[in-house]
Amino acid sequence: MRPRKIFAVIVAGATLLLMDLAAQTPANRALATFPAQQRPPGDPALIERGKTLYSISCQGCHGADLRGGDLGGPNLLRSQVVLSDQDGELILPIVQGARQATGMPAISMTPADVKATATYIHDVVATAKGQGAPPDAGIAPTTILVGDAAAGQQYFAAKCSSCHSVTGDLQGIATRYPDPKLLQNRWVAGGGGGRGAANSDRRTVTVKVTKPSGEVVEGRLVRIDDFLVTMANAEGSLTTIRRDGDKPKVEVADPMQTHRDLLAVYTDKNMHDVTAYLVTVK
Repeated sequence: MRPRKIFAVIVAGATLLLMDLAAQTPANRALATFPAQQRPPGDPALIERGKTLYSISCQGCHGADLRGGDLGGPNLLRSQVVLSDQDGELILPIVQGARQATGMPAISMTPADVKATATYIHDVVATAKGQGAPPDAGIAPTTILVGDAAAGQQYFAAKCSSCHSVTGDLQGIATRYPDPKLLQNRWVAGGGGGRGAANSDRRTVTVKVTKPSGEVVEGRLVRIDDFLVTMANAEGSLTTIRRDGDKPKVEVADPMQTHRDLLAVYTDKNMHDVTAYLVTVK
């Protein structure tokens, strides 16, 4: 090819590229920044359902903004699993317990619930804010101290005092967590109690299996489904027992179940009121 023709081809290609870029708006160009942002918008109803499921089952570990929570969960906005997942197919095995050995416990969610949660996560990842953009300049950070401390004290007495005490496990909680947002995240997720082994034991899910012969086997719950239950003893050895309907008798004791149940019924006012009360407990 002659030099003049080569030059003409280069110029023509550059012209087409410039025309293509000119046709894109800044918003459209931003959408191509991350692979996860190139997916079509999800069903709004499914996203809203997924948001509720996420707040109940995932927020304590992965945070309200998916950047990682107070209980040590990783940032989902940068997760290669999340970025590669299409419709929950990569997230489902992890939710079902594929990463228990690395600290991710199995969560009791149906495949449909996992799909809804994944749709919500992808929707958050698909926004510029979700990818970690800084707050808009000139906007002061909001405060969560908008509740009624007296109402929070009454709610605490009615719903929390049977397990917690501001003169016991929660003594000085506002001193331990001086950031009100962190304090609220901790108590809502059930992580605002005491420290050390005692607190760890309070978060351990245990299981008791009574065999038809009357023999009782107990341990830390590792996995349970309709067919098998697996537990670990104090030394870490695993025992798996087959299930057939209601035989053998299986009793699961989850110290955090009350917190999980309350997550579904807390109102914003409840959370703000209790937080306003707990910041006074120094």
